[in-house]
Amino acid sequence: MNEAITLEEFASRLSGIVNTAPSVRGVWVTAETSDVRRSGHCYLELIQKHPSTGEPVARMRATIWRTAFARIDAEFMAATGSRLESGMKVMVLATASFHPSYGLSVNITGIDPSYTMGDLLRRRMEIVARLKREGIIDLNRELEWPDPALRIAVVSAPGAAGYGDFIHQLFTTPSRLRFNVELFPALMQGASTVASVIGALEAIASREDEWDGVVIIRGGGSTSDLSAFDSYDLAANIAQFPLPIIIGIGHERDVTVLDYVANMRVKTPTAAAEWLISRGEEALGRLDLLGSRMVQTVTATVAGCREQLAYAAAALPHLPLAALNIASSTVSRLSMALSDRATRRLRPEESRLAQDAATLAQASSMVLERQRTRLDSREELLRVLSPRATLRRGYSITRVGGKAVTSSADIAPGTVIETTLLDGKISSTVN
Repeated sequence: MNEAITLEEFASRLSGIVNTAPSVRGVWVTAETSDVRRSGHCYLELIQKHPSTGEPVARMRATIWRTAFARIDAEFMAATGSRLESGMKVMVLATASFHPSYGLSVNITGIDPSYTMGDLLRRRMEIVARLKREGIIDLNRELEWPDPALRIAVVSAPGAAGYGDFIHQLFTTPSRLRFNVELFPALMQGASTVASVIGALEAIASREDEWDGVVIIRGGGSTSDLSAFDSYDLAANIAQFPLPIIIGIGHERDVTVLDYVANMRVKTPTAAAEWLISRGEEALGRLDLLGSRMVQTVTATVAGCREQLAYAAAALPHLPLAALNIASSTVSRLSMALSDRATRRLRPEESRLAQDAATLAQASSMVLERQRTRLDSREELLRVLSPRATLRRGYSITRVGGKAVTSSADIAPGTVIETTLLDGKISSTVN
């Protein structure tokens, strides 16, 4: 039979090995936090997950005793803006310990916050780089806001203090700008944040024509509270949204990946309201300036018109007589000028007409003489060629039925013919 030792002895030996081994004392260890609980002391689990499957490959209980926890928690909060929470990547200064009754545990005496911040920043930069590669990171930032932007869709948690601050600031402005605001409620913390905010944005996009822009607001919180906003899906949705978006999440020191893609990033929900108010007041200022310039222009124009009317009223009684005198003088001057010009123009024309009259008379006499000579010639020709002249020379004209006969073949026997002589007519019958 083998010699055995008690469990207490075995635990004592293990305690001696673990609690004195230099290789597990004051060692920096990277892990992910889980099941973080506070009760003066801080109890938690440290987990290492498989990079591909996400399944735990190592798990160990850890403790931060009260004497160190207040200091560690304050330092971590100051550096990261968040308290130590579950689900964080951490680098802890750990010492393994083994207690016979409580088993193996890790005592944490320090945390390097830069490692946690580095992991968050690394994930954020990876998302930003992906958005740049896809060419969508600047799409929303390139959209222009209407001027002024008064129709605002708000994505926020109902009843949230940040939303209340935004509304109070927006509707208590001394300029009395009239904003039209509608809340599209969404979860702003936890695992459902991304899907909830995207759902609210889709509801806004379905009524795109009703809004000038979108405001996504949430009050301050821990870094872990804001971790949902370091999401590629949400960032890509905002980058490609058809309306300009203002991000007012957290405090001034809080940064998420949404700040890299939104049209405008402000430090708080109140600052988002102030930015919208300032744009509205700038538009009002431009309208006031334009109105003042219009009033000045109209006033100057009216004053000038009044001055012109005064001059016209003073001169009006004298204007008709002056106008008549001017017109009379003008008519006299024009009459004299017309008479003089007419005389100068008529004299050469009269001389020309006299010359033309003499020329016309001479030409008429010549034409008439030529025509008289031509008529005498034709009269003589007619006298020579007339039938009577022919008869005088011993010729006669024979007619049948009143028509002259030129051939004997045209006269049949028994035909009565009429012969015209110089001094009479003879009727005959052809045998």
